Amino acid sequence: MELPFPGMDPYLELPALWPDVHARIISAMCDAIQEQLGPNYVALITPYIALESIEIAPTRQVFVPDVGVFRDEPTGTGTPTATITPAPLTIPVSITVPTRYARIEIRSVLQQTLITAIELLSPANKRPGPDGADAYEKKRQELFTSNVHLLEIDLLRAGVRPQLARPLPPAAYYAFLSRAYRRPLVEVWPIALSDPLPVLPVPLVYPDPDVALDLGTILRQVYRRAHYERVIDYRADPPPPPLSPDEMAWLDQQLRTQGLR
Repeated sequence: MELPFPGMDPYLELPALWPDVHARIISAMCDAIQEQLGPNYVALITPYIALESIEIAPTRQVFVPDVGVFRDEPTGTGTPTATITPAPLTIPVSITVPTRYARIEIRSVLQQTLITAIELLSPANKRPGPDGADAYEKKRQELFTSNVHLLEIDLLRAGVRPQLARPLPPAAYYAFLSRAYRRPLVEVWPIALSDPLPVLPVPLVYPDPDVALDLGTILRQVYRRAHYERVIDYRADPPPPPLSPDEMAWLDQQLRTQGLR
């Protein structure tokens, strides 16, 4: 099945699904960039671990620990003294688990100097607090004082956006590019829910030209290969935060046109 939206699919923001989406997009972006780099550069995937609050569903295993301890379900052997009232609801619990993410680094081949860092933001980068958005902002500031270009891609509507000196225009998603030689200016791409994803520039060392990163093509490729339609219920509302009435009407019409509602 093809991606049912012209741009980002908000259902891919599901907390239990996003780590897989993130990993596949990072891998596809790195491959697309590497194909365009000359012999003086290499694109590398750099993994890291973040603590995420993820809804654990019984049909999907999100994190596998090194050691598992199992026991049989308890069964009653005595005679109950009263009729037990069944629980009217069964709801999954959100559990904080270590989650594997990655970023892309473009380095020079000879000196292994970091030229450009590419971040696809995760919930951990955008979670309010010292171990979330504050820690990510500290890393951003360190890069801003260096000669490294920083490209940030935010395909999550929830959470704290990367900080800028002025308010952002309203949009569902954003991309930010801080070129080392243009700081403190940052190029910003606001992306509405109904917009196609942009083709972003990936800067290198002057005078080498930018590499083109086609986000839309990458997302469609990832969606098609991962068969996400098998695990997404498009009859339900997308994950929080809630869409505006106009966005919800557009999304409903889009899904009905695709025969998914």
